[in-house]
Amino acid sequence: MPRSRTFQCLWINRLLLSSEIKYTVNKDKVKQLMRDIGKEIYQLNMAGCYWLPSSTIDHVTRCKNLVKLNLSGCHVTSLRLSKMLSTLQHLRSLAIDVNPGFDASQLSSECKATLSRVSELKQTLYTPSYGVVPCCTSLEKLLLYFEILDRSREGFMLSGQLMVGESNVPHYQNLRIFYARLAPGYVNQEVVRLYLAVLSDRTPENLHAFLISAPGSFAETGATKNLLDSMARNVRLDALQLPKAWINGSGLLQHLKFNNPFYFSFSRCTLSGGHLIQRVINGGKDLKSLTSLNLSGCVHCLAPESLFRKAEDDIDSSILESLVVSCCNLRHLNLSAAHHHSSESIGNHLCQLLSRLKHLLSLALPVCSITDVGASVEKPPSTPNLVPQTFGRKVRIGIQTYPRNLGDQANQKIESSVFWALMGSLRFLETLEIIGSSFSSAMPRNEPAIRNSLPPCVRAQSVGDSEVAAISQLTYLQSLTLAQLPNILTGSGLVNIGLQCQHLRTLSLANLGMMGKVVYMSALMDMLKHCKCLRDLRLEQPYFCAGAQFFQALSHCSSLQRLCIVSRSGTLQSDAVMSFMASCLEVIMCHMFMGESLTVCKNLQQSIVRSFQAERPALNVVIFPLLHEDLTEVIRDVPMRHLDEITLFKSRVAEEPPNLWW
Repeated sequence: MPRSRTFQCLWINRLLLSSEIKYTVNKDKVKQLMRDIGKEIYQLNMAGCYWLPSSTIDHVTRCKNLVKLNLSGCHVTSLRLSKMLSTLQHLRSLAIDVNPGFDASQLSSECKATLSRVSELKQTLYTPSYGVVPCCTSLEKLLLYFEILDRSREGFMLSGQLMVGESNVPHYQNLRIFYARLAPGYVNQEVVRLYLAVLSDRTPENLHAFLISAPGSFAETGATKNLLDSMARNVRLDALQLPKAWINGSGLLQHLKFNNPFYFSFSRCTLSGGHLIQRVINGGKDLKSLTSLNLSGCVHCLAPESLFRKAEDDIDSSILESLVVSCCNLRHLNLSAAHHHSSESIGNHLCQLLSRLKHLLSLALPVCSITDVGASVEKPPSTPNLVPQTFGRKVRIGIQTYPRNLGDQANQKIESSVFWALMGSLRFLETLEIIGSSFSSAMPRNEPAIRNSLPPCVRAQSVGDSEVAAISQLTYLQSLTLAQLPNILTGSGLVNIGLQCQHLRTLSLANLGMMGKVVYMSALMDMLKHCKCLRDLRLEQPYFCAGAQFFQALSHCSSLQRLCIVSRSGTLQSDAVMSFMASCLEVIMCHMFMGESLTVCKNLQQSIVRSFQAERPALNVVIFPLLHEDLTEVIRDVPMRHLDEITLFKSRVAEEPPNLWW
């Protein structure tokens, strides 16, 4: 490839990929670019450009030398797709959405010829369909995202049966990577079984990554059992993720063979630590290659057995030590959604053992795992002079309610703690999640808002401001999630993070401190004044007051692009929101689910759209009462890019293999 073409290819990718620039792209800019340099483009990524009209996609036909094309999140009809692909004879990698109304019979023979040469396909399904999979006879990598709802907008139950006339013979003979991620719902499970049926007949010899991410219960059938048995006999895997029901109580892991594994996910499985060591780690053999491990929700994974064990019992530090020694090159580790309680043995605390993993880039831990054992049994310190402890009393926003000498406070409390030492040893960590074991978001995916939450773990009661201050040692931190830290009294540690973590781009805070009031508001506002690189902010807290002083502080975040606030009984100040939107020109997403009336929410949403939509083509605004019965209907219209990345709360560490898609 000539030097000039390489430069222009990278330049156009950066223009459409980089969020600073991409959200400002409108249909006229895209048309002009395609006319000027379309023939010089080899890779085009328009993923998440939900605001561009379908007619804009027609101009991709000018990029006749395209090798890779990503249209995820763009609405493309089957006729438009046919016309476009008919001209892209060099295409080898494709990502598209399959929406209701898609009809594979409308694809021309020229389009099918192009698809027959595609080796990488990413397909997001919003309707039961094979999409273009049967046309892709040379597939080596297949990524499937199932986002099909169980009910139509009219309330009718949907079926997992495919459209009449669709081929049922996907071509998997060359497949190396199979990945399927399912949103909640039985229809998604029905459809993915149809995709798997062909695999169960004949397992591809070159298959080395098999990954299925399914929430809730996804029962094993005779066909899937045949598939797994065939995989155990015929393939050696490098990456594995299976629904929990396919692993729990089976001897599958004992029979599967691995080559040089780089990714394992046993999320929500009842896999015990004994089985993990014996069947997966295999005494430390060949596990130096493992870079990503997801044990989220594996409540017994650090215990020798699970039969008579309670989830709150102490972990077996020898199992964790074996894991750390065997998987010494881990870069991404998720241990969230479980009670991992360390014993009083000196030197065997979970934080002390994890500090040996010097290559970690992202880490997710439960709150109860980071507390010092001695501190967890003591009564949390009382600070009556800092914050009144009466339930529901207002905190005066304009007055500082936390110690000004933040460095001395942190040094006195935690320099000797195991969590402080862990943060000091992981100086290159980029993503950190500290999430309460019993935390659940007030806004789940396809259900009404949750009104009550479970209390935090007893071991987590002492985790608060000083632990948050310890995080400020992570100079290169880019993404931080803190949820259900019960002993937050002032939020002083947040200010430390704002001052020291100057690369922070994503911040998610949920249910910190007492639930009757937002005790950390003053510190949060001070923190935001220092977050010049912050782009995504998600706040979930009951009784949150989104008023003038909060939005004035938030206006210092000059790079902010997306804001999401979820607050039961929360209030907002409409004129403050409008002033904030006017001053922060980069903001293109504003989602607020609070306690205001439907009228207040609708009026504010309409005002924002009317005032700023013309200047910000990507603007997406949803302001709606959190406990309204129609919330799920509103959520279904949110662009998947925002819904998946920020609006819905979830742990994202090791959620999928690194570099799964370009």
